[in-house]
Amino acid sequence: MRGPGSWARRAAIAGAAAGVAAAAVLLPSTASARPALAAPTALTAAPAPAWASRDGAALHPGVSTTTQGGGTCTSNFLFRGGDGSVYIGQAAHCAGTGESTETDGCTSATMPVGTSVTVRGDRGFTATGTMVYSSWATMQRQGETDPNTCAYNDFALVKLPQEAVAVANPTVPWFGGPTGVSTGGLPAGAQTFSYGNSPVRGGLSALSPKAGVSAGDVGGGWGHTVYTVSPGVPGDSGSAFLDSSGRAIGLLSTLNLAPLPVSNGVSDLSLALAYANTHGELGDVSLVDGTAPFTSTPPGVAPQDLAPPAGPPVGATS
Repeated sequence: MRGPGSWARRAAIAGAAAGVAAAAVLLPSTASARPALAAPTALTAAPAPAWASRDGAALHPGVSTTTQGGGTCTSNFLFRGGDGSVYIGQAAHCAGTGESTETDGCTSATMPVGTSVTVRGDRGFTATGTMVYSSWATMQRQGETDPNTCAYNDFALVKLPQEAVAVANPTVPWFGGPTGVSTGGLPAGAQTFSYGNSPVRGGLSALSPKAGVSAGDVGGGWGHTVYTVSPGVPGDSGSAFLDSSGRAIGLLSTLNLAPLPVSNGVSDLSLALAYANTHGELGDVSLVDGTAPFTSTPPGVAPQDLAPPAGPPVGATS
């Protein structure tokens, strides 16, 4: 989902691969094991920025990013490096230059590290950042061959200029948090919460906060399939996903047409961040917690709009 001009990065290929054969829709089982990657490290001793207030911040999780040569997406969380640099996360495929059917991060065409990214915040604020890490570019440089890693590791970091850091706050809109990084996956039936910011919605912010339910882990824990009340659409790519405790679980990667129609694929953040810390060239990078507590019932959002959807019944034929 690199923007309104292109569908979800796996929508076309998923539909083509499954086609009419997706008549029997079954919820995937939860993965029994996860890759043995190190957990994200704690923040180092670099002093934390003086974050802007939550209500007054022009830049926060969920603002729009447009990658030169790529597309427009939604950012997820804020991150910090050991040298004090501040980054905002997006999906790696937001810098993709090929067709939407190019879904394997180990082979798909992409803009390189160093590419400019326009970050558009609230109240007309705009800044130019730099994509300093891309899982796609890194996996290609590393010669990564694990199929699950290649398919689901969809994460990039954009370094923010100081003028953007000065007006930033790390809190997820509506829900608050994040309260850390989840490392336990997202088992079938678990609740999840997200905030999308696609221009397809025409600025209707009431459609941005979403609640959902997991259909299980996939790809050995590298991904999660979720249903939300209003599914992520083109331009929502990269959106933050939180678990029921407000921990960062992942980022929106796909809109799936099959085998679970109108579900979303979420890349696991703990594994993606661990991969970045192991194979990237930024040193240790860590998630920044929000300055406001997490709530699953944010004020101003109707409870029925956040009721987790059931998804398709097990054994459904349409």
